[in-house]
Amino acid sequence: MTEMDDLDGRVLVFAPVGRDGQAAADVIRRADLTTFVCSQLPELVREIARGAAAVLIAEEGLFDQDFSTLTDWVANQPPWSELPFVVLTSWQEQPAIGPWRTKLMAELRNASLLERPVQIMTLTSTMRTAVRARNRQYEIRALLQTQARAAEELEAKIKARTTELAAKNAELREQMAERTRMEEALRQAQKIEAIGQLTGGVAHDFNNLLMVISGGLEMLERQTDPARRRRLLEGMHQAAQRGAALTRQLLAFSRRSALRPEPIDLRVQIGGMRELLDRSLRGDVHVALHFADDLWPISVDPGELELVVLNLAVNARDAMPRGGAIEISAENVRGYRDTELAGDYVRLSVTDKGTGMSDEVKAHVFEPFYTTKEIGRGSGLGLAQVHGFAKQSGGTVQIESDLGHGTTVSLLLPRSSEPPLRAERPLVDLHVQTRTSPELGSVLLVEDDDEVAALVTEMLKQLGYQVLRAASAVAALGALSDGRAIDLVLSDIMMPGDMNGIELAREIRHRRRGLPVLLTSGYAEAAKDAAATEGIPVLPKPYRIDELAAALDGLMTDAPSRLPK
Repeated sequence: MTEMDDLDGRVLVFAPVGRDGQAAADVIRRADLTTFVCSQLPELVREIARGAAAVLIAEEGLFDQDFSTLTDWVANQPPWSELPFVVLTSWQEQPAIGPWRTKLMAELRNASLLERPVQIMTLTSTMRTAVRARNRQYEIRALLQTQARAAEELEAKIKARTTELAAKNAELREQMAERTRMEEALRQAQKIEAIGQLTGGVAHDFNNLLMVISGGLEMLERQTDPARRRRLLEGMHQAAQRGAALTRQLLAFSRRSALRPEPIDLRVQIGGMRELLDRSLRGDVHVALHFADDLWPISVDPGELELVVLNLAVNARDAMPRGGAIEISAENVRGYRDTELAGDYVRLSVTDKGTGMSDEVKAHVFEPFYTTKEIGRGSGLGLAQVHGFAKQSGGTVQIESDLGHGTTVSLLLPRSSEPPLRAERPLVDLHVQTRTSPELGSVLLVEDDDEVAALVTEMLKQLGYQVLRAASAVAALGALSDGRAIDLVLSDIMMPGDMNGIELAREIRHRRRGLPVLLTSGYAEAAKDAAATEGIPVLPKPYRIDELAAALDGLMTDAPSRLPK
């Protein structure tokens, strides 16, 4: 029990005249109540302020006195308090005491009268009742104090929470602004990453173009036949046009601008990417294009579309670590309708037969920065960029995936009511071409690039070789299987389809042991180690006719020494 509790439980006795004060205190103590006798009015007021359960007053101590300090305290006590007063009245009545007593009782507010002489039982019973009433007031005080503390704590929590929320809101706004900046920066980084995927292929392509131009210029100096000179000039002109087209594609990938939709023909646009896709993917990954004959034009930004297709193709490649086929298809969807879209659309789909995705991965694949690739293999923005492109273009993107069986990502892109603005031919049109002029021997030329094949054929003819051209590894194996007389194989390393030049050389050695093979590449570093392991010489592009002649002569001379032990 605290000192405050001791003070609050006291019964104060104020009877300054005679021996009533001490006698009353003794009676009250015997009733197990704590008492304190006050001899003067100021002392009484001071002790009441310190704490009291009840006050016993002999009225003669106040009669004809200024007791305003007492009534002021009574008037200003706390709302929960109604301090009980017990007033012992005088046994002698005076004419003026009646009105005075009435006024006293009114000003003390919670007061009761005991007329003397008073019995001990009556006095103790009255004081106990007064103390019990005061204890109930203390309970109310405690409840009010608890409520006040709770209110203060709640107010403090609200204030702290409000401050915290204000700070969190400011932090969230900053994070949103930072995320917007990072998304823009990573969007550009994704484009740079896409170009990085193309670096090897682009180097190969430009070296092919340089091969056609520089080799063509060298051959022009040696060639007097007008028809052959014209073919050489046409090949160099086409190579220059292809270089310009490739440069335009790279600039489209790297530009920083808002989407600029225009009517395009998907067959032409994606067909124009065919060589770029083949160069971007591994040699064991083949791209197949399937477009509906009556395909509608669509309204999208062509550069962004190509970036999206490249992203999807690279993702499909990564999902097939052992190689396989990627199918890019498109079909019309008339009257499509869902909660957000309605109208005519073209569905552009990229399908692989790779590892597929779990339901958990599918739930997050379109979130920015989410990736399942190893560190350094992807930014996690590729499919988010695909989703953003589809939405900005007025369409949507859908994904179907079966874990262990492959994935199809489909873009629904809005049909255009306008015809395509331009029609460009696809960059690659694969076919087999042969030329004959038998002198030194027969060379099987395996080259998918038409312009390069035409130039190298002219070089080989100039050197005195008969030339049989195949545009793919599969076609080359077919030419070898039909019993043709082939003395040497000259093959590019990077080719579309399921087999590259090194794999072709390995298969040729298995089928025709001793047949010399010379590989060429516009990006020789990519296959240098693998070719060296196989013991196959590589002639980097671009090369001059004398370099080609030296390589062929050396190969024909020491061909047996290159056979595997």
